[in-house]
Amino acid sequence: MIGMLVNDIEQKEIQYLIKRELEELLLDLEDNRIDQMVKRAMKERYKLLFQLFRRVASEKECMKYIPRKIENQS
Repeated sequence: MIGMLVNDIEQKEIQYLIKRELEELLLDLEDNRIDQMVKRAMKERYKLLFQLFRRVASEKECMKYIPRKIENQS
């Protein structure tokens, strides 16, 4: 395991970047033009990013991005 020290400003920037990526993935997962194989990879990426997000964000922020919809999409 790798440890990392970040200050408050860096933590907020990390949160911002991850949130934007999660939102983009959610939008793309709703796009019917994207192949299911690609969507599967996107779901895996979402799960990984969400795990990272949980490490830097508050519980309240994390609740907004819980991947419940992802499991139900085909």
